[in-house]
Amino acid sequence: MNQLIKVAFVCTLLLSSTSHYLFAQEEADDEESKKVVPIDAKYTTEISTLAKKPAVQSAFKLFTDWEPQTKKTLITLTEIPSPPFKETERAKAFAALMKEAGADSVWIDEVGNVLATRKGRSGRKTVVVEAHLDTVFPAGTDVKVKQKGDTLYAPGIGDDTRGLTAVMTILKALKQTNIQTDATILFVGAVGEEGLGDLRGVKHLLRPGGPKIDSYIAVDGDGYTNITHRGLGSHRYRITFKGPGGHSYGAFGIVNPHGALGKAIYHFTTEADKFTKEGVKTTYSVSVIGGGTSVNAIPYESWMEVDMRSESPEKLKGIDALLQVAVQQALKEENAMKRRGPDLTVDVKLVGDRPSGRTEPTTPIVQRAMAASKFLKGEPKLNASSTNANGPFSKGIPAITIGSGGTGANAHSLKEWWLNDKGVLGLERILLVLLAEAGY
Repeated sequence: MNQLIKVAFVCTLLLSSTSHYLFAQEEADDEESKKVVPIDAKYTTEISTLAKKPAVQSAFKLFTDWEPQTKKTLITLTEIPSPPFKETERAKAFAALMKEAGADSVWIDEVGNVLATRKGRSGRKTVVVEAHLDTVFPAGTDVKVKQKGDTLYAPGIGDDTRGLTAVMTILKALKQTNIQTDATILFVGAVGEEGLGDLRGVKHLLRPGGPKIDSYIAVDGDGYTNITHRGLGSHRYRITFKGPGGHSYGAFGIVNPHGALGKAIYHFTTEADKFTKEGVKTTYSVSVIGGGTSVNAIPYESWMEVDMRSESPEKLKGIDALLQVAVQQALKEENAMKRRGPDLTVDVKLVGDRPSGRTEPTTPIVQRAMAASKFLKGEPKLNASSTNANGPFSKGIPAITIGSGGTGANAHSLKEWWLNDKGVLGLERILLVLLAEAGY
């Protein structure tokens, strides 16, 4: 990445959201998220009973006793850069921590995921607890942690380094208290959650022939009340119109890629606006455009990157179709305008494909997460988001994404921060949901 691009990227990060974040991706602000979902009394009883067990109480105490060391671990991992597609060094460090925490076996798979197992009594089920290794920040970003009062500042400290620290701490507590579950627990540090990583770590984990997974707990974001049980699917494209290029006067009359790009944007956004006014919330954005070399040169290429999202696979497929039609219409119209020279061509490349899906609110894993939040004096909130849980959602595997505790803000920003405000409650909720799912 050259210096100019790096500067532009940093400026973008500084201008990004400064609001409190719950997960790395934006939540859906739809009507379903506002519905009040009742908690079945049997799950309230189950969580309350679990929490009173002596070993679980001991684990809760350890979470508090370990806070100074947990903070040191968070700082250590945060200061190991983990740029997109370059998570190797952090993966090695996380794998070492998982071995030290007491996993039965630890390894790094073909795509770079860190996997650690704790065998269950029967092993008939496997429950995953996962956080992601990658951040959005490019190589060279200053990730040194700075502390002001009780607040820690660093890119990636909350999203999702705190999640990794939480996963490791849960494993360590299980080992120290000798809590034995019926199901095998698979702890995961996943690669490729952010941006163009396109969930590649989780997609590999869920590949045909991969480990059988019965339920999935993703740890991402902060707090102890929010529960993502619906996945926002997304399609992302890089579309490039290509022509011969030439002098703006001497080559006048040849095809102009910028003309085609402008037409494509117009046709797509006009139809997409109509399409998204009804039904399940579906969004679209022409997010990045580029091309051209000089004011007195007809460009040889013009490109854009487009993002589309929806919980509904049908709606996502529908808006994708509108984009494809718009691109081909623009290509045809621009070629019809030429006075000489070869035709324009277009390259349509899918650069991101996040599946959508959901786990129903009545499912045990969602009910357990709600009951655990309630037990810890929090008000559970169900929502939709785009996280690693999209993978198991799409496969019909019961899954949720929950926070790691504490409070944070400015995710994906150089000004990201995390504060240990009731951070142990996040750990307690993860443990309670895990034990309920894994059988204790």
